[in-house]
Amino acid sequence: MMISTKGRYALRIMLDLAQHETDGYISLKSVSERQAISLKYLELVIAMLHKANLVDSMRGKEGGYRLSKDPSEYSIGSILKVMEKTLAPVACMSCGETACSNKENCLTLPLWQQLDQIIDTYLESVTLKDLLDGNVQIPIMQNA
Repeated sequence: MMISTKGRYALRIMLDLAQHETDGYISLKSVSERQAISLKYLELVIAMLHKANLVDSMRGKEGGYRLSKDPSEYSIGSILKVMEKTLAPVACMSCGETACSNKENCLTLPLWQQLDQIIDTYLESVTLKDLLDGNVQIPIMQNA
């Protein structure tokens, strides 16, 4: 699994909007300046976030973007899943189900399935608020 630039920038945009949520609608230009990210690239990313109903928008002089919900209601997993085609650790699992023609004989499949579950569980457990508060814990893995 490799998080793309779009995924990383989406998190940065969402965190920036969360940090400035009391300011109302935030212009993309101000996000661009604070985050040192190209305005053109941000426009592409914010369009995807808006289409997924993760942000609200308003046009006009006082317009811009803001979070649709409280930062505590956004899991990092939900944001990344909008931006990435897959969060699967290997290509053969990228369609949600194992697409490999060798899955009946694949000795590594349980490893990849477990890793996929660990990644998903962790990313769903961390919220934007957790990141804002510096409250990101490293989970202790226990043998099941």
